[in-house]
Amino acid sequence: MPEKVVVIGSGPASWAACIYTSRANLEPLCFEGAITEENRLQGTLPLGQLALTTEVENYPGFPAGNLESYLNDSIDESKRKYMAPHPGHGVSGPELMELMRQQAVNFGTRVVTDDVVDVDFSSHPFKITPLNGEPVEALSVIIATGARANYLGLDSENRFKNMGVSACAVCDGAMPRFRNHPLVVVGGGDSAMEEANYLTKFASKVYIVHRRDEFRASKIMAERALANEKIEVKWNSVIDEVLGNDEKGVTGVRIRSTEDEGQTEELEATGYFAAIGHTPNVSFLKGQIETNDKGFIQWKIPFRTNTSVDGVFAAGDVADDNYKQAITAAGSGCMAALDAERWLVEKGHE
Repeated sequence: MPEKVVVIGSGPASWAACIYTSRANLEPLCFEGAITEENRLQGTLPLGQLALTTEVENYPGFPAGNLESYLNDSIDESKRKYMAPHPGHGVSGPELMELMRQQAVNFGTRVVTDDVVDVDFSSHPFKITPLNGEPVEALSVIIATGARANYLGLDSENRFKNMGVSACAVCDGAMPRFRNHPLVVVGGGDSAMEEANYLTKFASKVYIVHRRDEFRASKIMAERALANEKIEVKWNSVIDEVLGNDEKGVTGVRIRSTEDEGQTEELEATGYFAAIGHTPNVSFLKGQIETNDKGFIQWKIPFRTNTSVDGVFAAGDVADDNYKQAITAAGSGCMAALDAERWLVEKGHE
């Protein structure tokens, strides 16, 4: 028998969709992703981008406080014993994701720790093919595979992730290590301008490092950044290395001129923000779902999660090239679950 709903992904959107479809007795099957070296290097291991962060201060319902007893009581011991020690002052990204996953499992979600490598949406029921195991048929599908942040690919970037290297100013900018210190933003598009302006609320100074002599950002966004007294632009420059140590994390960056390869400069900073875009995780779809010019899945009905294929829905960052927040992802996961449930009823598959 085909599955009533298959959810692909394992971030806030995925687990929200699983919770809602489980409580609607749709018995969802979730492919949360595989634990492979390729996924580790890409930042696409199970539990999504939040699993790569430390403190989460902006998800409602988790004010600062010690959650040790709650985590021990609510998360299955087989998972809890492998988690990092609780920091004692609020929820961390990995903890929040394990809590969401556990809640979905508690309501009956079946979880497969494997990647989906192929789909066939040309006929119904749909065919879902995992990396390992037999293909699965599905009456409806919710795609919640997220989007991974783009980095320059420097070894030093990877070394200092969660120690001053970030790709989300809104998520991390207010943290103590970034307050009243100089910060660095890399990029030249609208995202970089927005991130830099946002960070000036907390930083003593923000450097924008850009490889060209003009921004590719929209004129109004560029003018806003250039008019900000806290922002200094390092034109015609690229990041040579993120500087730091294991005790303090990021302490600065070394930049190199694109006009004179031998000219370098070190900038003191406690944070480095990559603002060079995100890549939606859609390669397994092989073009069967319509996307926008940035590669993100398009919702075909306003304020609904329907995609270009009837019976396939999309939620979270894979369909969001704007907000990219845990709370908006979870909200759209709820929407996709409700849309899928109503579609199944409409088609007589309840």
